[in-house]
Amino acid sequence: MPMKSATVIEEVPAVMTSARPRLHRATVIFSFLSIYLIWGSTYLAIRYAVETIPPLYTAGLRHLIAGTILLVGCLAKRLRPTWAQVRASIIIGVFFFLIGHGTLHWAEQKVPSGLASLLIASEPIWVFLLTAIAARQWGLNATLLAGILLGFGGVGLLMGRSALNSGPGVFVGSLAIVLGALSWSVGIVYSRQSHLSGHPLLLSALSLLAGSVQLLLAGTVVGESRGFSFAAVSLRSWLALGYLILFGSVVAFTAYNWLLEHYSPTLVATHTYVNPIVAVLFGWLFAGEAVTLNVLLSATLVIGAVMLVDRGMTRLQRGSQSSAI
Repeated sequence: MPMKSATVIEEVPAVMTSARPRLHRATVIFSFLSIYLIWGSTYLAIRYAVETIPPLYTAGLRHLIAGTILLVGCLAKRLRPTWAQVRASIIIGVFFFLIGHGTLHWAEQKVPSGLASLLIASEPIWVFLLTAIAARQWGLNATLLAGILLGFGGVGLLMGRSALNSGPGVFVGSLAIVLGALSWSVGIVYSRQSHLSGHPLLLSALSLLAGSVQLLLAGTVVGESRGFSFAAVSLRSWLALGYLILFGSVVAFTAYNWLLEHYSPTLVATHTYVNPIVAVLFGWLFAGEAVTLNVLLSATLVIGAVMLVDRGMTRLQRGSQSSAI
């Protein structure tokens, strides 16, 4: 699962300066490729990492090192956290990383990376439903309703055929991934309602560190340390873990924050549609994961559902803003 910021940033129009057009264009292209390709490839990297590293330890080490790197950068900028930010980061760490990423890393011991990415892609649907429940307001339109029904159909198709027919443990792992997506959505709703102010990089570093401690403790409690030896870790797992830390967490996340400072969240959020496609393609190319007609149909349903839900929520927000004027 891509590491995304919990901070809601207002839309900022893109400013194209003529002084450095080439540099700016190159930065934009690199940043979008980072959140499209790198975040899409993290699902396969997770699969390789958990081959010989216990899953909760994999996620814990990944977030511990990445969070430390980001925190050092924040301290260099003289950013200092408040107690409220630390407390909220601990709660966000539970929903995002302990449950959200913990279940994903555990499940990918059995679940193909492409299937995992498609189940995670249903997250915007859960965010909308949980937001409506929290606000006790059920504003719906035809686009939103179509997206929700289409999304549930896609997830149901994945769980009913792809997961059940893919071997032992895949169905249970798929359920765990859906639970993780639901937990991540709860974290998003909580972070929006907590109204935390502060630099998004600092808040994310704190959440990463809090989540890493929780993951490492949970891994130790469930017995991942028993029989585990660093000498037994394969080179592929080490490289995958390094890729997740450096590229998945640091490079892509920095690009994500930079894009949010210069472009609208709606444009930046297009990675939600692209990541599952990249994950399925990479899983097929490099890991020999089967891309059946059922997977292709499910991918079409889920990605189409996310686009409809996003468009329906935008229309809903515009309607509420116009009625308030």
